[in-house]
Amino acid sequence: MSAAQQVERLASSLRRHGVGAVDVTFVLGSGLGAFAERIERARAIPYAEIDGMPTSGVKGHAGRLVVGELGGVRVLAQQGRVHLYEGWSVSEVTRAVRAIAQLGCRRFVLTNAAGGIRREWRPGLLMTLRDHINLQGRSPLGRGESGYARPYDEVLTQVLHDVARERGVALESGVYAGLLGPSYETPAEIRMLSAMGADAVGMSTVAEVLAARASGARVAGISLITNQAAGITGEPLSHAEVMAAGQEAAGRFSDLLQHAAARLAG
Repeated sequence: MSAAQQVERLASSLRRHGVGAVDVTFVLGSGLGAFAERIERARAIPYAEIDGMPTSGVKGHAGRLVVGELGGVRVLAQQGRVHLYEGWSVSEVTRAVRAIAQLGCRRFVLTNAAGGIRREWRPGLLMTLRDHINLQGRSPLGRGESGYARPYDEVLTQVLHDVARERGVALESGVYAGLLGPSYETPAEIRMLSAMGADAVGMSTVAEVLAARASGARVAGISLITNQAAGITGEPLSHAEVMAAGQEAAGRFSDLLQHAAARLAG
């Protein structure tokens, strides 16, 4: 079965589960799934019940879709994503966003947990993605698909900053470097990324952003800075630290997305 047929298979399964066109889709990164609890009139669908839905084995990715409403608009939260470092192909990593776009969603907010490269940024800080550097060695785009020099929508990103200011949520802006993983970066690699202009680093997001844009959707991105990258503090890095930062920031992160939903759809 081709990648396009796999996307159609997943889209058909989502239709059978009653997931039609939604106004905004939120892809939730490691430790950030608690936002889905804010969704009203919510219905959860485990990935295991959805034909063709890749499922992550990484802790902090619940593996379900939550569909419902926020601020009077239809929203979908994807609690968990699969990663290239788990052995999934780039077409499998991007299958869900392509299928959801095929159902008619034209607004995506993709989120992730990331290591902070800027020394003045402390864990718990939120950052919108102004741009990214794709160092994963993969592209999700097929022959004939258009890439975009500016994949992150300036209007949607400004909505997030406007709502953050109104809600008193500190929100920075920066460049996200996407690496393959699964190992954390070395101090030398972090120095290289800093010289390249990256503000944060992670192991997801960039392929999904490119695939969503190629599918005709508009995209904004948010990173939660869960730790300072290797070589900045001298402390060892761990996934437990990522999860703890997600729990600490859950309220601020969820408040921002909840109050931005209607305007993002607008």
